[in-house]
This record gives sequence, structure tokens and C-alpha cells, in this order.
Amino acid sequence: MHMAAKDWIAAYKLGYQDHLFSIQILLVAFGALVTVPILAGLDPAVALFTAGVATLIFHFFTKRQIPVFLASSFAYTAPIMVATQTWGIPAALGGLVAAGVVYMAIGGIIYWKGRNIIQTLFPPIVVGPVMMVIGLMLVPVAVSMALGKSNPANLIPQKIGLLIAVISLATTILIFLMARGTLKLIPIICGLVAGYLVSIPFGIIDFSIVAGAPWIAVPKFVTPRFNIDAVVFLIPAAVAPLIAHFGDILAIGEVADKDYLKEPGIHRTLMGNGAANTIAAFVGGPPVRIYAEITGMVTVFKKWQPSVMVWAALFAMGLSFLGKLSALFQSIPDPVNGGILILFFGVLVVAGINCLLKVQSELMEFRSILVVLLILATGIGGITFSAGALTLRGVALATLTGVILNLVLPDKKGPQDS
Repeated sequence: MHMAAKDWIAAYKLGYQDHLFSIQILLVAFGALVTVPILAGLDPAVALFTAGVATLIFHFFTKRQIPVFLASSFAYTAPIMVATQTWGIPAALGGLVAAGVVYMAIGGIIYWKGRNIIQTLFPPIVVGPVMMVIGLMLVPVAVSMALGKSNPANLIPQKIGLLIAVISLATTILIFLMARGTLKLIPIICGLVAGYLVSIPFGIIDFSIVAGAPWIAVPKFVTPRFNIDAVVFLIPAAVAPLIAHFGDILAIGEVADKDYLKEPGIHRTLMGNGAANTIAAFVGGPPVRIYAEITGMVTVFKKWQPSVMVWAALFAMGLSFLGKLSALFQSIPDPVNGGILILFFGVLVVAGINCLLKVQSELMEFRSILVVLLILATGIGGITFSAGALTLRGVALATLTGVILNLVLPDKKGPQDS
């Protein structure tokens, strides 16, 4: 037991370069991480704490093999808002606890029934366009942030937002390409600092948030209360994120050149995400998902060590108790983050194209064209499928569409090719 503990500690002993990268992971994730709880009426500090806890839980279930960071999921925002208004926050949290348990149960069923079918469901012709959907859906979000349009309550003039975003992105790229020594290790921090400093003269930073925040503050944890109506309402809300989870795992596996569906296995990733959601809801945090921006970030920087994500999780948990520092991060204007995120979301699109090149000889067959076309159309075309409380759109609908088409379309060339 003593040796196991020593081995575990050794596995997470990092140099200062990797610690700097871990801090940048948290900075990149921070904007979306705190936006979800604000929209859903939950405490951002709790969401920050549970993002760290969720990431640690996920790495425990997946045997510390996948370089991902988990944090607040936008997919649950609307259902949480409705449940909160109808039954109150504690009852909504109780429903999310139950949804997380269902998430785990599906992972258990996959393990029980066997995992061999997973490889058949997700060939490159499905994985590639699903990755492109993830990036293409998120690029407009980053552009909206860059133009100062993402927060209707705090709109920023477009020309000012664009200037700040360009400076943030250009600084990040220049540091990444040209800097030497320690500076080359922190291109994201440099981009954020440059954008923040440029923003100050325009008067778009709310320093009152920082001034009013305490130095040390315990997050406002909330315990769940179980209401059968809220449980029944929120369990279907887990279906779309669950399907999208396959796309998230496919994306990180493709850019890391690893088959995470096979090892550690999709059953472990599902159970890890489900357990993370359940524990997060037990203390008042929103459900979590794998962050695509972090996948894009590790693709650019070629940092595949899961240990850096674990340290990012620990930093998040510590930051949740530091009121001033957390408020400082929250004061970063959207154009600063948006400019940098354009890079990381765009990388996912390119990675998806690269995945399709693996089947280049088959890509112009009519069957392949249909699969790619309809995945892209359903993912980014605004199509929504609803059945009762179940709603599928975006990555979830694109992934399901790709799997079904790959199974039902005949895998034969037309007569003209025979």
C-alpha cells in the first residue's frame, strides 16, 4: 500500500513547465465553467470546486489515461432553469443526482453486454465529421465572444471587441511560435494578459466584482432534495449529453492517436462522467462534460499527460476558496477569451478533416458522402429532434445520425464502380 501511494505521487510529480500548462488549462476553461452556473442560478464558486472534483473522479474511473478536463455543461442549462423555477434548487439537484446515476448505469450495461460493437459503430467516416461538428458548432460561440456579443447584459462595441480579440489571439500565436525559455511555456497567459491590458482603457472591465469579493470565501454548497417530479423531468436531460460524450471521447482519442473507446473503455468514461455528475449535484454544482476547448488546446501544444489535468483540477478546487482571484478571472472580458478560443475550436475542425484522410480512397463514394453530409447537416444545421422531455441537437444528434447511417446504408459500391 505504501509503495502504491509512492507510485501514485511519483506519477503526478510535474516540473514547473507542466504546472504552468495546468494553470493555462484552467484559464481557458474558466469562462464557460462559471457562465453555466450563473445562467442556471447556481454558485460559480461551487461549480469551480466541483469541476476539480469531477475531473479527479473521472481520472480515477478511467485509470488516469485520458488527458481531459471536465467542467460545467451547457447541455443541462435549460432543464436546470425550468426545474429550479418549478421545484426549487434542492429538488433540481436531486434530479441531477438521479440523472448521473442513470449515466453510470448505462456505462455498466455496456460493460456487461460487451464492448466489441463500439469499434463497429465509430469508424473514421463517423469520427471525422463528428469532430468537425464539435469545432464548427463552437467556432461561432468564440466569434460571438470575440465581437462582444455573447453576453446580452454586457454588450461590447464590435470594433472594440474585435481589436481586443485580435490582440489576444495574435499575442498567443506569436509567443507560441517565436518565444524562447519560460515565456514559450505560457502563450495563453501572455495572450490573456495582453488582451486584459488593452481592455482597461476602453472601460469594459468591471473592477467592482474584484473589489467586492472577499479574499477567502467558502463556496455556497447546497444539498439536494429528492422530488419524484423533478427526477422524472431531469433524467431524460442526460440522454443528449450521454450521446455527445461518445463524440468527446472520439475527439480526444483521435488527436492523441489512442483508442480510448477500447482502453480504458467507453464504459469507464461513461461511469466516470456519471459519477462526477452525481457528486457535483450532491454539493450544489452543475453537471459536467469534457471540454472541447481543452481538447483543442492539448492538440496545439502536444501535451498528452493526464497528470496536467489532475493538477488543473486541484488548482480549480483551490481557486474556488480564493474570492479575489476567482473574481479577477471572472472580470476577463469575453473578447479576450473569444480570440484565443477561435484557435482551439478551429483545431478540432482540422483534426476531423485529418481523420477523414485515413479513408481518403473511400471518401468520394456515394455512401461516404451521405454519411459525412448528413452528420454535418444535422450537427451544425440547427436541426432539433424532440420526443417528450428528450431533445437531441448538435453533437448528440450528429453522433447518433452518423452511427445509424453507418449501420443501415449498404456498404457496397454502385454498379458503375463494379
